[in-house]
Amino acid sequence: EPFVADEYIERLAWRTPGGGSRGGEAFDPKRLLEEFVNHIQELQVMDERIQRKVEKLEQQCQKEAKEFAKKVQELQKSNQVAFQHFQELDEHISYVATKVCHLGDQLEGVNTPRQRAVEAQKLMKYFNEFLDGELKSDVFTNSEKIKNLKRMSDFSCDVDLNLIVVFFDINRFSEVKSKIASKYHDLECQLIQEFTSAQRRGEISRMREVAAVLLHFKGYSHCVDVYIKQCQEGAFLRNDVFEDAAILCQRVNKQVGEVFSNPETVLAKLIQNIFEVKLQIYVKDQLEEHRKSDAEQYLKNLYDLYTRTTNLSSKLMEFNLGTDKQTFLSKLIKSIFISYLENYIEVEIGYLKSRSAMILQRYYDSKNHQKRSIGTGGIQDLKERIRQRTNLPLGPSIDTHGETFLSQEVVVNLLQETKQAFERCHRLSDPSDLPKNAFRIFSMLVEFLCTEHIDYALETGLAGIPSSDSKNANLYFLDVVHQANTIFHLFDKQFNDHLMPLISSSPKLSECLQKKKDIIEQMEVKLDMGIDRQTLNCMIGQMKHILAAEQKKTDFKPEDENNVLIQYTNACVKVCSYVRKQVEKIRNSMDGKNVDTVLMELGVRFHRLIYEHLQQYSYSCMGGMLAICDVAEYRKCAKDFKIALVLQLFDTLHALCNLLVVAPDNLKQVCSGEQLANLDKNILHSFVQLRVDYRSARLARHFS
Repeated sequence: EPFVADEYIERLAWRTPGGGSRGGEAFDPKRLLEEFVNHIQELQVMDERIQRKVEKLEQQCQKEAKEFAKKVQELQKSNQVAFQHFQELDEHISYVATKVCHLGDQLEGVNTPRQRAVEAQKLMKYFNEFLDGELKSDVFTNSEKIKNLKRMSDFSCDVDLNLIVVFFDINRFSEVKSKIASKYHDLECQLIQEFTSAQRRGEISRMREVAAVLLHFKGYSHCVDVYIKQCQEGAFLRNDVFEDAAILCQRVNKQVGEVFSNPETVLAKLIQNIFEVKLQIYVKDQLEEHRKSDAEQYLKNLYDLYTRTTNLSSKLMEFNLGTDKQTFLSKLIKSIFISYLENYIEVEIGYLKSRSAMILQRYYDSKNHQKRSIGTGGIQDLKERIRQRTNLPLGPSIDTHGETFLSQEVVVNLLQETKQAFERCHRLSDPSDLPKNAFRIFSMLVEFLCTEHIDYALETGLAGIPSSDSKNANLYFLDVVHQANTIFHLFDKQFNDHLMPLISSSPKLSECLQKKKDIIEQMEVKLDMGIDRQTLNCMIGQMKHILAAEQKKTDFKPEDENNVLIQYTNACVKVCSYVRKQVEKIRNSMDGKNVDTVLMELGVRFHRLIYEHLQQYSYSCMGGMLAICDVAEYRKCAKDFKIALVLQLFDTLHALCNLLVVAPDNLKQVCSGEQLANLDKNILHSFVQLRVDYRSARLARHFS
């Protein structure tokens, strides 16, 4: 605990008798002072004793420090001596190493000529045996020597005999040369046989030794051929030749480096053999069977085989095949497929054309429809221009019985065939020909989907639209619009998803975009013509028939003004019901801004029809109220259009109808109202004239 002087003195006083700290004791200052003096003396004695102890410890510490310093100095001197000895030893080792290297060079200089001399002596001995015609050496007479040798490199000098014999006089040593060549051939055959046996036994080290000796023989390539042949024995037993080839190459790649000194060359030769023999035969068998008889199966097989071959090539890129393995593998693939790829696009276009025509014909046959020809050239263009500017039907009207002659199933089939063609084109076309080939496929799609199917349906639909005077006409052209709109979306999706990636970086891009733009504009013109000039006219014509048949003059001038029980006329009910159905049909048939555009045009014509219709009758007071109710119902129907202009027109018409019932004194006030103030005075006057009391002097005076 920390020392506190006050507490220490307090405890000392408490222990001293008479110190005044204990209860009941008298305080004795002399005794307390005496105790303090004695205690101080004890503390002084204790301090002196501790101080002597400290001094003794300091002296001992200084003594030990001097001894430690002395010991460190001695160790430093010993270390310096050891370092000097190490330097001397290192110099001595370097000197000895230099002497050893020099001695090695001298020994090598002596041994190399000696070894050459031994080999030369050996060669002369062998040559002398051939010259005498009597072979005595074991290497020539003992066939078991090859099998029992532990180091096949012992044969290397024997090989040199065949190499140097070419320098001898052919006339003088022709017989010897032929004998050497014959024996050389026998040795080579024995070595290859030994290599074959070792390979079958799976003895990698033995194979490596024999291959090292055969490297000096002319038949080394034959050894490689034997190795490649035996590697393939039993390797292609399954139906998937590509997977078998990949597994074989993977296995050989691990082994070939342990056997041959040039493993990349041997592996490349194996791969070349697989491509030029196994794959070549397999591809030919698969393609030639359908080449002339079944174009669809031929194209599918060609695409599948080419894809699997390139995938195999990608796997083989992992192996060491030399410097330019990409070019090497590409040439192998080209050698297999070149005869099939040269005319690929012609087969593709021919198949696509026949297949598309068959899909369309099968559809029209299912409808029992004989497709009529649509004219082309100047006369057809003249008809188009006349039809765009008039409502005149050009050509005979066709009763299609509500059939649109558009089929999503047909469209999906055509797009699917084209999609597969684009995929094959991407895979099988040369990169330089890819944009051109893709454009030809796109042209086929435009011809059969857009021209032969959609455009034909539009022409048939236009010819089948009834005249505006027809009663109960079936306006199925909106169904044609709806289906054509859906088909356009599918066509555009395939254009972006499958064609664009193939032509995005080529000049064909602008050509395809322009072709697509032209065909869509051509379709839109016919759709607009069918909707605007004929379908909407037929709708208005149907409304006119309803109004003419259902609206009576007595509706707005009843005989009994006090006994009118209806809220709006029967003609109004039927017209509104018909209009609501057509609005819903238009919304279901179109999308985007086209809906608003068509509904606005229909709404404006609908307003004009009602406006002109109301101008045909005279109105009593109660008849005017009924007309207001009718217009209110028409206005409620106009709200379904969700077009501000149409609703505004009917609001104004409703305000005009108020002129039919307002009191003569309030006519000027009503005409100056917000909705009628901006209208021409003649329009206001025309509505006031419809009142049965217009001839009264009072009404004429108030309106003038």
